[in-house]
Amino acid sequence: MLSVKHIYKKLGNLKLCDINFEVKRGEYFVILGPTGTGKTVILETIAGVYNIDKGNIFINNKDITNLSPEKRNMGFVYQDYLLFPHLTVKENIVFGLKARRASKENINNSLSKICKTLRIEHLIDRKPNGLSGGEQQRVAFARAIITSPEILLLDEVSSALDPNTKKEFQVNLKNIHKKLNTTTIHVTHDFNEARFLADRIAVMIKGRMCQIGTPEEIFNNPSSKYVADFLGNNNFKFGDGENVKSQLL
Repeated sequence: MLSVKHIYKKLGNLKLCDINFEVKRGEYFVILGPTGTGKTVILETIAGVYNIDKGNIFINNKDITNLSPEKRNMGFVYQDYLLFPHLTVKENIVFGLKARRASKENINNSLSKICKTLRIEHLIDRKPNGLSGGEQQRVAFARAIITSPEILLLDEVSSALDPNTKKEFQVNLKNIHKKLNTTTIHVTHDFNEARFLADRIAVMIKGRMCQIGTPEEIFNNPSSKYVADFLGNNNFKFGDGENVKSQLL
């Protein structure tokens, strides 16, 4: 589905170094790492926000490295949601469909379906400043998926929520993914969120992918002391994984 091959990108003091991973169709893929390690930049290079210095990005074996963002058919939800404050919830959600000149019937049908799925029918005439954080998040999510993106990119989307709202959203997110089966890449620094949502996890530290595997593999068998230290796993046995640490320092 998605293949990221040997990506390098320097952005100020941040460097992405030889990033390689693949995401299967319908997979929920989580990139887990500390703040400032380049997780958001990875999403933005996939979305086409930044040109990469070296490497290639493929979707279904098609090289999209030089495609403009609007031609990549991706949905993106940022941490702060970026809703248009002067538009109603309805206008925010259908913005992408209108930009694509979808028919009025298509817009209305899609709006009804997505609002029912996310349980936000009662919000459609309100403005973003009248919504709670959880409500804003659901509206941003609706705006991202109403266009049926091939890939959904989520950037720390639950980090601003209180613990109860956060857990509820994670459950809803998992159920929605199961229903829609949209290929999803979600970056987070939250271990519990990664465990709960991911089919596979990529641990990213200091601009490098250090380990990719299932949640069980990542948390029970870290590949290096560097990954183990990040995860707080005290059962790591010293071995070949130490080479990863030396590369990162």
